[in-house]
Amino acid sequence: MNNKQLYLKPNVVLEPLVDKWYAWSHLVSPATAAMNIVGRHLTIIESYLMAPSIHANAVLNPKMRGGPFMDFGGGRIEEVTALEKESYRKQEKVIEFAKAVKELDKLLAAEAKGFGLEDMYPKVPEILKGYVELFYDRFNNPGFRFFESLLYESEFYNKSSQSIAMWITNNDERPFCLSTPRLPEPDVLHLDIPFDHLGIDELAKMKRTPQSYDYIKTICGISPAQEALFETFFTEEAPPPYQKYTGDKIRMRYFGHACILVETKDISILVDPLISYYGYHSDVSHFSDADLPDTIDYVLITHNHQDHILFETLLPLRHKIRNLIVPRTNSGKLEDPDLKLMFEHVGFTNVIAMDEMQTIPFKDAIITGLPFIGEHSDMNILTKSCYLVKIGDFKLMFLADSRIVEPRLYDHIHRHIGDADVIFIGMECDGAPLTWLYGPLLTKKLPRDMDGSRRLAGSDCKKGMALVDIFNPKEIYVYAMGMEPWCEFISSIKYTDESNPIVQSNKLVELCTQRGIVAERLYGEKELLYEKQASMI
Repeated sequence: MNNKQLYLKPNVVLEPLVDKWYAWSHLVSPATAAMNIVGRHLTIIESYLMAPSIHANAVLNPKMRGGPFMDFGGGRIEEVTALEKESYRKQEKVIEFAKAVKELDKLLAAEAKGFGLEDMYPKVPEILKGYVELFYDRFNNPGFRFFESLLYESEFYNKSSQSIAMWITNNDERPFCLSTPRLPEPDVLHLDIPFDHLGIDELAKMKRTPQSYDYIKTICGISPAQEALFETFFTEEAPPPYQKYTGDKIRMRYFGHACILVETKDISILVDPLISYYGYHSDVSHFSDADLPDTIDYVLITHNHQDHILFETLLPLRHKIRNLIVPRTNSGKLEDPDLKLMFEHVGFTNVIAMDEMQTIPFKDAIITGLPFIGEHSDMNILTKSCYLVKIGDFKLMFLADSRIVEPRLYDHIHRHIGDADVIFIGMECDGAPLTWLYGPLLTKKLPRDMDGSRRLAGSDCKKGMALVDIFNPKEIYVYAMGMEPWCEFISSIKYTDESNPIVQSNKLVELCTQRGIVAERLYGEKELLYEKQASMI
């Protein structure tokens, strides 16, 4: 028996996996998971086994960063082959589901010509029957929607595929994670537990509150063979105590990428948590999870992309989060899964789905959902929201990766909310093509020129300045650029001074500065204090 009270070491990674691939939101929602397992994972595996040397060379080419290439240097063939066989065995029904989705698309394209659809239901692939509703849009184009809540209760939501990899990191260096599965390593411990497992919360709590070794070992189901490695993740050394903010100002802390913590002595609001979560030395000054409060009143999620919903950050924070706010949707569309359903099925019990222009008041503050346009490759995706946070009379706008393709929208918003004191806007204005993210969900191959014209892009200088002209901010900050070294493993972004997003954001900062507006492209960490009455100290 070992009742010694221990802490989790600050640099232990709890890496979420699905079938040993890095887990992101499209690998949890059942329909998108099926399409990605078939159209991304199995496709990459097949390509690697056919030509491992091509993958090895592509990974070394900076222009290929973020591409569908396994990072095993052309080796580990037997292990990749075993993973392929295991995937086909374990995901048999999911693979059938993905094939049926493509069959249904083809069926509707061939036979749904504007006449009543009732006679089409018997032709729906057997595996999809009862899970889909057929429809026409206003242009008489056929389509279908899922009863997504039923999919989570079906054999297509396979929680046994979920697991956690535990390992220790000492730096920011991590290869791009979405194209390479996590194969066994001697210093990596695999916990075969789903994402809603109590063990994740109990491990995360041990970063600040000690717990007995026997208790955590039992909760996590550690086998005798795993115990020697598991023990290395804990320490008797207590972390520095967290210093809660008790001042009378509004404190804004930038944690990197699109993650902002807004605090007063009474409330805390965290936007799009992607955090350098681990207590190691870095050449870039940054806040970590050690700088987060013990309780987070509201976490705001802007949209369903992997650099804004990071389970590696969110699952360990779950026990701290009182309310998780997500954009509302119940469309049932394959490309637009319901975030409320998804978060509830990975263990969050306090999820609030928010509509555009809906307001949530609390104490002396309000949160308002704002329309979010652009950055989704012109797909009809509803699950996206910007946010206005108003504390006293002070207004902060978080616009994430919005691409301001129609400034008149913001004229209408301005009539409702007035000027903003501080604006945060993403300016990764080149963006990847549509298929980089949504490719596995497409039934028909998109021509290259169309794909290249539909980007996952934020605003350039002209579009950003349109916001300045409308909302008259005192300060504007460029964020969500994926520049920090701890973001590269998920964003694959590495800029030079000549990169268009850098050139465009530099230009915006210069123009705003000339107007007497405080402007900066954020990087690493930043802390600012504001008066509640909208004047900066």
